[in-house]
Amino acid sequence: MGFFLEHKKRVTVSECLHHYFSPATFTMHGGHYSAFNIRIILVLTLGSLTYGYAFSVISNTFGQPGFLEYFDLFDNVSYANKIEGSISGLFSAGGILGALTVGYMCDKHGRKITMNTAALICIIGGALQAGSIDVAMLLVARFITGWGIGMMVVLIPIFQAEISPPSSRGLLVGQHGAWIVLGYAIASWVGVGTFYSSNLSFQWRFPLALQCIFPLGLFCCSPWVPESPRWLLMQGRHAESWNIISRLHVDGNIVDANKLSYAQKEFHQMVKQVEMDSHAWIAGGGARQMYSKPSYRKRMMIGFFTQYAAQATGAMVVSNYMVNLYNDLGFNGGLVLILGALYVTVATIANFLASIVMDYVGRVRLLIIGMIGCMVTLSLECAMEAEYMGTNNRTGNSLGVFFIFCFIFFYAGGIDATSYVYCSEIFPTHIRSQGMAFSMIGTFLSTVVFLEAGPTALSIIRWYYYVMFICLTAVHVTILWRYFPETKGLSLEEINMRFGDEVAVHFSEAGDDVESRNNESNTTEEKEDI
Repeated sequence: MGFFLEHKKRVTVSECLHHYFSPATFTMHGGHYSAFNIRIILVLTLGSLTYGYAFSVISNTFGQPGFLEYFDLFDNVSYANKIEGSISGLFSAGGILGALTVGYMCDKHGRKITMNTAALICIIGGALQAGSIDVAMLLVARFITGWGIGMMVVLIPIFQAEISPPSSRGLLVGQHGAWIVLGYAIASWVGVGTFYSSNLSFQWRFPLALQCIFPLGLFCCSPWVPESPRWLLMQGRHAESWNIISRLHVDGNIVDANKLSYAQKEFHQMVKQVEMDSHAWIAGGGARQMYSKPSYRKRMMIGFFTQYAAQATGAMVVSNYMVNLYNDLGFNGGLVLILGALYVTVATIANFLASIVMDYVGRVRLLIIGMIGCMVTLSLECAMEAEYMGTNNRTGNSLGVFFIFCFIFFYAGGIDATSYVYCSEIFPTHIRSQGMAFSMIGTFLSTVVFLEAGPTALSIIRWYYYVMFICLTAVHVTILWRYFPETKGLSLEEINMRFGDEVAVHFSEAGDDVESRNNESNTTEEKEDI
């Protein structure tokens, strides 16, 4: 089941890096990934970049003088707060629609067609934002973009999980969260650069237009992305599915017996599980089982709660209204945008580290560590704001900035990528798209509430707003520790047993079945030769 399960000892980050990226692992380890696998994962991360950039670009736009002047937001603070809240709220509302759309499309038309549809919607939304001539047009454009990225953020981790081997799934699916935050970083640094432009229209229109690049790249690269092999199995297209599974494990024309054997075992397990789940799905009454069957209902609740709890740390409020936060600490102008860009750069690095250690530390433990870290650092941030907000105390204000950076390190290193990995793998194949969609609705509903109230709350009660997130996170840590099952190192099919469901074939049994079939085939061939 992989290096970390076989070696029960303390493993450093450098050892993790050596294990995952050494030539021996990449080309020889049967349970790991091929070059074909990596290419698909990297193409799919363009969808992650799409979400990250589109989500983050608006927070920098709020700090651009050209944007504030064009929409007359400089002098009327109350009006500006309402517009900022509406822009964020409609984006999240569009995300809910996108999550609901993708839950249906993924199963009906496949992962690939759904991905291309989402990319086209994102391109249209980004173009409309860049060309907005009034507030109404900008609001509609943000809603359309939210619709597209709502589809994208549900689809990409599902797609990645369904083509990743068990022992490396944390690393590979973790790229979704890591590249989302890389999108944040790109948006922030672009915002820093355009802030100093003398062309006030270019300051905010160019960053908004740039968000079309990533979904366009994904759409153009889609011919090289195969359909999900698990979805193909659900359609009865076994030959196509096996062709993809074998390519995911075997590099080019080099036939490695160990890798081929691993691929056969994985495929056999997938086939048997899909057959068993399909019969149970029909016999049990279809879609209503998602809420009537206790094990499925538990998964739905855990997925939704995971995404809600991630937002209830206050991360999106801190990120979207960071300009206000730094202003309260006495920082203004271009320095605010630079601090914001550094903030998401730290988040990007932490997300990549999380994807590397996730298969060793485990999903649930990493989530708990991240939430405790967010709770502690946000408490310290509130203390700095309570004591030094509005003063010229450089030490206190600098500590406030430091604790903001500590907060994002814990969020990105423990929660961000981990939450996507966990939610993408806890559902069986036949309800994975609906389950992931329902989970992400937890994100968008939370952000609608938290971000819509954010500008008004931060202007009236200021740092007391963050106390709510601290209290919520304290409760959520207890719930995670008590009720959430660990999934590291298990195949997507074997995760069923963590929720009390039947596993059609375990990996060792799959190997025996495959070997038995091979022996029967060889015996038949020998008899024919005689």
